Amino acid sequence: MKILLIRHGESEADLLKVHEGRADYPLTAEGIEQVKKLANRVCNEFALEKIWASTLQRASKTAAMLSEVIECKVEYLDELREHNNGDIAGKPLKEADDPFLLPPHIKWGAYGETRIEFRARAEQALSQILEQSKCYDQIAIVSHGGMISRLIESFLQLPIIHNKYFHTGDTGIHLLEINNLGYSIHYTNCTRHLREDASSKFSNGW
Repeated sequence: MKILLIRHGESEADLLKVHEGRADYPLTAEGIEQVKKLANRVCNEFALEKIWASTLQRASKTAAMLSEVIECKVEYLDELREHNNGDIAGKPLKEADDPFLLPPHIKWGAYGETRIEFRARAEQALSQILEQSKCYDQIAIVSHGGMISRLIESFLQLPIIHNKYFHTGDTGIHLLEINNLGYSIHYTNCTRHLREDASSKFSNGW
């Protein structure tokens, strides 16, 4: 099974420079254009059979646009939403610490999640998706930067506490695969489709 991990396009929070997390900002006009380029690439490179997506609108809109182009069903999961940052959601970046500066057992914001809880949610989401996708050869998961990093950690069976992070740019793609040899990552954070000189014909890779 090939698994595409895809981040949503640019959202209004990026322009406002605020903590997003559970704040439900929509895509910007630029974000919509990014998703169009993403969909064109995915349509040319892959034969997706199922899309799983976060219910936050920046990701759900990205998934819906992708679905329209490739004519593939989307299933939305609350478990794929970004790190729950409680009352920090929507606050200026300078007014709150990055969650990775906090001890892993401390909640990020009032009523938010700890890093341990966030990782556990990613483990649960990935387990559910893989179990319910056994009949497919190619699937996509459309989510958020933090959640995608947690999903990759879960895929690689990394410990909960570590010093690695998997960055994802707007509409970045990570290509993972599960086969009879085990689990592998073909590439990470590929945004080649956003370059103005990108060809309408793509090949796998950067």
